[in-house]
Amino acid sequence: MRSSEEFEAVQLLIAAGLNDCAIARQTSIPRRTVRDWRCRPQVLSRQSSTSPHCVHDFASLAPNDYSYLLGLYLGDGCISRYRRVWRLRVTLDAKYPDIIERCMKTIDIIMPGQRAATFYRSDNCAEVYLYSKHWPCLFPQHAFGKKHDRPIRLKPWQQELVKQATEEFIRGLIDSDGCRVVANDGGVRSVRYHFSNRSADIRGLFCTALDRLGIPWTQNSEYQIAVYRKAATARLDEFVGPKT
Repeated sequence: MRSSEEFEAVQLLIAAGLNDCAIARQTSIPRRTVRDWRCRPQVLSRQSSTSPHCVHDFASLAPNDYSYLLGLYLGDGCISRYRRVWRLRVTLDAKYPDIIERCMKTIDIIMPGQRAATFYRSDNCAEVYLYSKHWPCLFPQHAFGKKHDRPIRLKPWQQELVKQATEEFIRGLIDSDGCRVVANDGGVRSVRYHFSNRSADIRGLFCTALDRLGIPWTQNSEYQIAVYRKAATARLDEFVGPKT
């Protein structure tokens, strides 16, 4: 039997105007099932109206994939309610297709059996998104309002995963809310990394992660953290590098 999450995701895509073939490709749900849910949506709706309380084994999450997605979410992601499910949306620069592709693949790994989709906006931004009932469970930092207007603290299980995959956490933050700059200082080529975020707590998580790897940093403006020493940028180049 298909889950209520799959049913809700299909209903959202139907409401968005997608045909059965497109929905089947995006969700990996057979086209015949999609057609049945379109014609008789009340059937599974009644069956799944009383779903049990969800229990998660957070220790089973892949540290690399979760930490990277956590960085993306904290950098430029949000979770919003739609009917009985939640939508995770990560906003990325459309000129970096490799980052967009990696974001989609990571979401697919975290939520097996579903497929993330991308909406390209007119302002050269790409929104990678997926509907699920479980996003607030996986990202308990979700709450009403903007991240910089409320405390952002990692749960103990999140801290443990980030410790296991600190590089991926940093990469997620930079891929979403940072940049790598190549400067010319008096004819000498130099690389710098910048991370900008209005939340002091999120900047603090970024700096703590850098400290864990022994990478020196400086706060060069109210909302920006910079890494500019040669050895430090070379270390970041090992697992972040130029955006593509």
